[in-house]
Amino acid sequence: MSYKYHMPTKILFGQACVLNNSILLKAFGKKAMLVTGKHSAKHNGSQEDVISALSTEGIDYIIYDQVMSNPTSECCYEGAKMAIEHQVDFIIAIGGGSPMDAAKGMALLAKQEINQKQLFNGEYIADALPIIAIPTTAGTGSEVTQYAILTNDLIESKTGIATEAIFPKIAFVDARYMNQLPPTTTINTAIDALSHAIEGILSIRASVVSVTLAYKSIEHFSECMVPLLHVKQSNSIETMTLKERESLANCSTLAGMVIAQTGTTIVHAMGYSLTYFKSIDHGRANGLLLAEYLELVEKDEPQTVEAILRVMGLKSVHGFRRFMGKLLGIRETIIDEEMHQFSEKAIHTGNMNNCRIKPKKEAVVAMYKAAFNE
Repeated sequence: MSYKYHMPTKILFGQACVLNNSILLKAFGKKAMLVTGKHSAKHNGSQEDVISALSTEGIDYIIYDQVMSNPTSECCYEGAKMAIEHQVDFIIAIGGGSPMDAAKGMALLAKQEINQKQLFNGEYIADALPIIAIPTTAGTGSEVTQYAILTNDLIESKTGIATEAIFPKIAFVDARYMNQLPPTTTINTAIDALSHAIEGILSIRASVVSVTLAYKSIEHFSECMVPLLHVKQSNSIETMTLKERESLANCSTLAGMVIAQTGTTIVHAMGYSLTYFKSIDHGRANGLLLAEYLELVEKDEPQTVEAILRVMGLKSVHGFRRFMGKLLGIRETIIDEEMHQFSEKAIHTGNMNNCRIKPKKEAVVAMYKAAFNE
């Protein structure tokens, strides 16, 4: 057996970890650029804590707060230009996957001249502005990965930048910033993290280390299955405790550490079209498809699927599908023509190469049909 494990991000987990470790920021320079969305970082306390930490250490800063959901390459070029003009030394990404991924693109483009046609070709030098990541959702795990997933209009999908140059230097994970997440966001991001863990186990690049982390991530998710159902049923976040938020944060970060090694599978590839063409949230898109892929894998690797389900206290894929159905609610409408179009796109992605069980196009179409014709 041989494998590689590389995860250079320093992780600081816990309440007030940004304020209590502000001195670590001094190593990265005298001027930072905060990268956020338009609203959430200002309301959940994360931006306030970062500014306080920077002030404590005498570090100047500017703010780029125009990151949209499913960020575009144009957003990254705009932020990179701002970073260059203001001569910032490092970037602090605050938010969910969108601000973190956009910040990674900005960090890369601030140090390298790459035109849009070449942005996703994987040919980068090992140079980017240092990135500090502060997740405010428990889903993408981007705080511990070398990926930046961006909207790519050239191929009408989402595409990843992947280079070790954009691994965050530090991840500050404080679940308090997630306390105010709306019910739908709480559920969709949790499903995204679960999908990362499961897909990591089913990847040809899985190793002893990544699989161990993946099962631990699923264990954290299992601790929140009932609370997530309560959130869905009540349409309220009042029922979820900080301890449960911390379990979801652990689930997400561990799952991010998994896919940093393994990449994702056909589930993500299929989900990208649902997000691009149907505006279905990324985590929800994965959740709509996950049971169908598990059922496909079960035909060849029943013991693997059984082990995954056992951690969640489930006995069958049917039970998993029922649970996910309760979380996801009424499904969107996808017509037959779209299913074939999306399947054609999915089978030609790099994600397919990670799959231990590689479905043919017909099987991908069948998964879409099973997911949306229930």
